[in-house]
Amino acid sequence: MLGRQAVALHQQGRLAEAEALYRQIIAAEPNLYPPLFLLGSLRLEQGDNTEAAALLGRALAINPNDPAAHTSQGMALLGLRRFAEAVRAFNQALARQPGHVPALMGRGSARRGLGRAAEALTDQDAVLALDPANAMAWNERGVLLRALGKIDDALASFNRALALAPDFAEALNNRGDLHWSERRDYHAAAADLSRACALEPQRPWLRGNLLHLKLFGGDWSGLEQERALVDAEVRAGLPVAQPFIYLGMAERPDDTQTCSRIWVRELNSPRGAPTPPWRGHDKIRIGYVAGEFHEQALSYVLAGLFDNHDKARFEVIAFNNGGRNDGAMRRRLVAAFDKFIAIDSLSDADAASRIRAEEIDILVNLNGYFGLQRSGIFAARPAPVQVSYMGFPATLGAPYIDYVLADRIVVPEVERSFFDEQVVYLPDTYWVNDSRRAIAEHVPSRADCGLKDGAFVFCNFNNTYKLMPKTFASWMRILQQVPASMLWLWQGDNPVFAANIRREAEKHGVAADRLAFADLVPSEKNLARLKLADLSLDTLPYNAHTTAADVLWTGVPILTQRGATWPGRVAASQLYAIGLPELVTENEAEFEAKAIALASDPAALAAVKQKLAQNRLTMPLFDTARWTRHVEKAYEEMYARSQRGEAPAAFSVAPIS
Repeated sequence: MLGRQAVALHQQGRLAEAEALYRQIIAAEPNLYPPLFLLGSLRLEQGDNTEAAALLGRALAINPNDPAAHTSQGMALLGLRRFAEAVRAFNQALARQPGHVPALMGRGSARRGLGRAAEALTDQDAVLALDPANAMAWNERGVLLRALGKIDDALASFNRALALAPDFAEALNNRGDLHWSERRDYHAAAADLSRACALEPQRPWLRGNLLHLKLFGGDWSGLEQERALVDAEVRAGLPVAQPFIYLGMAERPDDTQTCSRIWVRELNSPRGAPTPPWRGHDKIRIGYVAGEFHEQALSYVLAGLFDNHDKARFEVIAFNNGGRNDGAMRRRLVAAFDKFIAIDSLSDADAASRIRAEEIDILVNLNGYFGLQRSGIFAARPAPVQVSYMGFPATLGAPYIDYVLADRIVVPEVERSFFDEQVVYLPDTYWVNDSRRAIAEHVPSRADCGLKDGAFVFCNFNNTYKLMPKTFASWMRILQQVPASMLWLWQGDNPVFAANIRREAEKHGVAADRLAFADLVPSEKNLARLKLADLSLDTLPYNAHTTAADVLWTGVPILTQRGATWPGRVAASQLYAIGLPELVTENEAEFEAKAIALASDPAALAAVKQKLAQNRLTMPLFDTARWTRHVEKAYEEMYARSQRGEAPAAFSVAPIS
């Protein structure tokens, strides 16, 4: 009687009442299959994957022959990101009911989670052979084809999914991301993401993705309201913005910590016990994990570190998540490492096993939440000491990351509480540079770059999403006070940005022809053309990072304003390390006054440039060997603490003499 009543309540959607009755029945008879299966299914509906998996496991121990129970257990395990177990559960369901569409779809999703995209694609194709109008399978097929590099086919699959289900927000989100990331089609991407957000405004990460896209395009309509909403949802613990995206707009370090912790909670919870220290190594084994071991900004600044490591004391191993590449930078990096190991085709669990097999003492996460990130590897704890460096200038919010490398400018002592890692303070600056970076010999003419002869050229080559309306308004006031000046901005392969920013300039009373825009060129040519600029102006809340190092390396000063978070203090850190603290301002008024003064006084600007030229190769910023010795001292201290069985703790590295 109670069983029928519970099922009726369940079917009516009265889940709390049904749950209470199922629990009452199980308390009286713990080994009855139906209430265990039904309560497990109900808890799955309610989003409690942990209890659902446990209840369904108990049910299957009593009756292992029900394909529906195996499928439901697979779904719960999928929700827990226990992908290998989920595949086994779906296999059990399909062994008992071949062609069961939910099990095929679920197994495809689990295989994708394991990084087995080709196998996952066969599952989704099998679903579509049975059910060609299945929009969810078409969407999943698009995701898999994109992962396999088949962009045109992926787009066709997303189009098919949306033809079948025009209001399918997930497919709109996926197609919009493809339009932007793969095709740089801003308008198509914005249309898809905007519609998806209107349909499902609470969809995880979507609102942040849309805002980030609009910033890329220089579309500031409704920006402040959207930023305020994103801030509010982060503070409420909601998955509204990916951590790296949020860094571009966040103005409080506690908010960046909350955002990172949300990401860990949703996607990268700990999955392994701490690995004990390895014993008996002749050298400390350092593993670097990254997806950008090629011609990319991360490698441009880190290559010198890898070159300069003391191979008598350290064995240095790269774990490459970025696939094959035959460029000059890749060849240089392969030569710099003792081993160069590909992990891009491995699942997180398999990659962690591969790293563990190398008995790495200290594993360094160079991506964090940037680029081709693999945080799931670190969640499996393949190394006894795990460190965050360079890729993500904030806390990763993860209990399995022990240390973060920083300096006292980017992370003041009073802000250590906003880091889940122990902060290791490096002397001089946390920023490393490659003192071998090449600059092309040929410097283009101003006309070649759309710049006017005789004009004072302010520049900013930051990525477009870093430019905020408040910063731009400040720049426009500077241009108005320096009539014979221009602003030279980077647009890359994003012409929509230039069109929108020209319109914004005119709103501020500055003629559009006083703005020039730079396209993508190879790194050496980019550095050469930067020599045409007179003064670089920095952004907030996210400073120039690699681009600050770029302009300083070419001899161009950068004027910055110290921000409220680590991303807004990086240029200040670099300027102190090159002996130019006078270019670090503390507020908007000081920033504007200093920019106008330097642009209006050729002698003052010449003195700054002369000081930069003198300091460029004598101060610590571009002394790669010195910086490497400092980070090696940090690694040795981390290693010693680990070998003694001590918990990670914050410390400072003393500068070498």
